[in-house]
Amino acid sequence: MQFRATLSGSGAHPVVHPDDTVVAVSTPPGRGGIGIVRLSGPQALEISEQLVRRPGAAPTPARRPLLGSLLDDAGNVVDEVLVTLFCAPKSYTAEDVVEISCHGSPAILAFAVERAVSLGARLAEPGEFTRRAFLNGRIDLAQAEAIRDLIDATTIYQARVALQQARGALSNRLAPVKQQLCDLIALLEAGIDFAEDDIDVASADQLLERLEAIQSEVQRLVESYRYGKVVRGGLTLAILGRPNVGKSSLFNRLLERERAIVTPQAGTTRDSVSEVGSIQGLPIQFIDTAGIRPTTDVAEVQGVERSYQALADADLVLVVIDLSQPLDETDNQLLAEARERGKSLVVGNKADLPSQDNSALDLRVSAVTGVGMEALRKRIHDSVLPASGVEEEAGWITNLRHETLLRESLGSLHQAREAVENGIPHEMLLLDLYAALQGFDQITGATTVDDILANIFSRFCIGK
Repeated sequence: MQFRATLSGSGAHPVVHPDDTVVAVSTPPGRGGIGIVRLSGPQALEISEQLVRRPGAAPTPARRPLLGSLLDDAGNVVDEVLVTLFCAPKSYTAEDVVEISCHGSPAILAFAVERAVSLGARLAEPGEFTRRAFLNGRIDLAQAEAIRDLIDATTIYQARVALQQARGALSNRLAPVKQQLCDLIALLEAGIDFAEDDIDVASADQLLERLEAIQSEVQRLVESYRYGKVVRGGLTLAILGRPNVGKSSLFNRLLERERAIVTPQAGTTRDSVSEVGSIQGLPIQFIDTAGIRPTTDVAEVQGVERSYQALADADLVLVVIDLSQPLDETDNQLLAEARERGKSLVVGNKADLPSQDNSALDLRVSAVTGVGMEALRKRIHDSVLPASGVEEEAGWITNLRHETLLRESLGSLHQAREAVENGIPHEMLLLDLYAALQGFDQITGATTVDDILANIFSRFCIGK
């Protein structure tokens, strides 16, 4: 067997050859009821027919699972399996794909892979099936990254958003903006290259108007990342307050399970306790911290220091005060620090008891009875929404790479706007527009010179 994956340069990624047939186990490691071995490439069907014996001599039908026997090199049966053929281009990779569903023994799966390699396949590189789907035009880069997010999703909400992205929702939203940019480039290129044909170039005001429309949409996409990054990566929420205000009870209520120890004695929590949960589908790491108060106890001092560290590191802080007690110096200090930091909510706990008046509160709750908890969950969720409200799920930017590229495009568009305002020649303006276009290309796939030329000829009938 000849392996055709080679290395280019020190520490470089393997350069794979799409004319190879690759094989890998597509189900998670470990034992299970079913394990799937996937083959993709021009020899996928041929290798599978040597690997699995089926009754009868009829050709393998597409998209119809057939029972067969997994054989060793001596023709002995190792397992009873199901074989499914997906013919190109109607497959995940747009190549011929064969999936062999075995019993989920790691030994059987490893044997099937080794046999496929001995019959001419090559071990797939990490992510190579999705890479082939991209190279074959089955999906674009944004969709490929969304597939990874879908696999990594920890909540149903995350999965739903990732699935929409994998179906091309982000690409579909970017497409009209990119088209507007290509149209503007085509207009300027035509004015420069074909001036003798008396093609009118837009005035400065018209150029600024078109640039404004593009900039506004790109800006909205960039702003959506504030919420999208939380959907994808989660939020860290720290619960702070002085001892015995009910932080651990609130922590347990938000998690909806008894995770932290709760006692009437002040100072029960001496160290930070962390647990992952979710609110309205957003993954959240909740941190219950030690009560903050002046102390000389060595262990408690370290706990207080970690509480302040959580205050500095968290995406959102809940400052909890005891509604049944007047504010003390520690409460006022925490409130001042939280207000200075910005992303915080002030929660008055023990609303089931007679309360002291306090105008500094965002919410009143009772961790014992559950009063106000739904309102608190909503406030936590809403605190991470973009200022303009939630965009459609299809339009969010959830990937830092995409947000960085769009910010770069936005910078290039701003430079283009300044070029128009300063009367700089269109040749220089085009440099900024092409730089802006490059950001879109790196998200979804490259725009070639032919795309621009085709746009020019179709709009201006050049070459008549």
